[in-house]
Amino acid sequence: MTHFPVPSAAVADVAAAVGQDPITVADLLRVANTPGFDRWREQIRRTGGCSDPIHLQGWTITKDRTTAETLYSYSTAAEPGGRLRVACGNRRASRCPSCAWTYAGDTYHLIRAGITGDERKDVPATVRDHPRVFATLTAPSFGPVHNRPASGRCRCGKLHQDDDPALGTALNPDRYDYATAVLWNNHAGQLWQRFTIYLRREIAARAGLSQRALSDVCRVSFGKVAEFQKRGAVHFHAVVRLDGPDGPDSPPPAWATVPLVDDAIRAAAARVLVVLPPAGTSPERELRWGTQVDVQPIGALGHEDLTEQAVAAYVAKYATKAAETTGTVDRRIVELGELDRLELPDHTRRLIEACWALDGDYPDRLLARWSHMLGFRGHFSTKSRRYSTTLGALRQVRADYRARQERQARGLPEDLDDTEGSTLVLAHWTYAGHGHTPGESWLAQSIANDIKQDRQLARELRAELEGDGWDD
Repeated sequence: MTHFPVPSAAVADVAAAVGQDPITVADLLRVANTPGFDRWREQIRRTGGCSDPIHLQGWTITKDRTTAETLYSYSTAAEPGGRLRVACGNRRASRCPSCAWTYAGDTYHLIRAGITGDERKDVPATVRDHPRVFATLTAPSFGPVHNRPASGRCRCGKLHQDDDPALGTALNPDRYDYATAVLWNNHAGQLWQRFTIYLRREIAARAGLSQRALSDVCRVSFGKVAEFQKRGAVHFHAVVRLDGPDGPDSPPPAWATVPLVDDAIRAAAARVLVVLPPAGTSPERELRWGTQVDVQPIGALGHEDLTEQAVAAYVAKYATKAAETTGTVDRRIVELGELDRLELPDHTRRLIEACWALDGDYPDRLLARWSHMLGFRGHFSTKSRRYSTTLGALRQVRADYRARQERQARGLPEDLDDTEGSTLVLAHWTYAGHGHTPGESWLAQSIANDIKQDRQLARELRAELEGDGWDD
């Protein structure tokens, strides 16, 4: 159990002046006066100011395979607290803003490379001449909700403001179909999979080809992200692109146009149907996409309103958000009784309760396990194989860059990457915990803010010079 110092009267006065908890201020002073504080701060800065770093204990030794000479050795024994802290890597902004910001940046570059091309990411600039659209597929209606229609006045008779918590909640909760809503979220991944199958069929039909013949002349690529609406229903935003048979490196056929893609997307979405047979006390249900399908051309030829950068930034923005935007929690609910200890909107509570109520009828769907996600259990961002680079490749580039920095700092040769098996690496690592004490958390947040500000300034400068960049 962690024990924190009892705040003195002076510390309490300082805490009151800065609007902070006295225990946090007292712990911050303890941390700042602990031997090795500078190294601790360096570790946290290397994590980007991660709010929940992973603590590791262990060692690593790099030897020359031929001479057995030790080229480099490291042990956490000399680190503050005998631990090395590494970033948690959580994509959720509600869990770790720092790691989520990095994830959003990677997503931006992944999506943007598939729109504008990037030779460094194995996507030629010629993809800008391929048909590309930004499509949004939504859920159907499960009952009337409070909204802001074009007329401005909701069905309830009120003019809701943008921040009105009533927006997205049921007008009549007792008649809202919460059961179908969470089952729809739970099967959204299957709905998307069937949509991609039908999309290829619709494109082939419009080209007068069979599906097999289509693959010989045209490939459909996409990158998508999921977003929760205020009503608690998930929907998908996707960049859809038509390439030649070899992917982005080959030009699409002449018949592949934006209007054709637009028409095919709408037709494919209308065809998708997932039938849930009766189960337990649940009747048969038919799950479909909503009728509100939006398809917009992505600007490249200079006359479309939706710019390439805007699309990439929009997708990146939602890559770090999940169901917590509806008022739910960002961690699993172990037992239904937890709801009594949580402050949840009534609409969100009913969706979670519906997950638990249906769990017995659909045991393979793990509805209770995913009730904090209102039933959704799919990936928030996915892409087809040839759309562009991968998040793993982007992380590897970053890791390689840091490794080169480490080798330079230690005076080691640049080619110490063992591409020819010339070195032998021995290592042993164990998990030793995670997170921060209250004072460490406050300092880590300050470090994260400084890093983000520095990066934002650098990005704005680059945007001015290059006319590009993304803004979170």
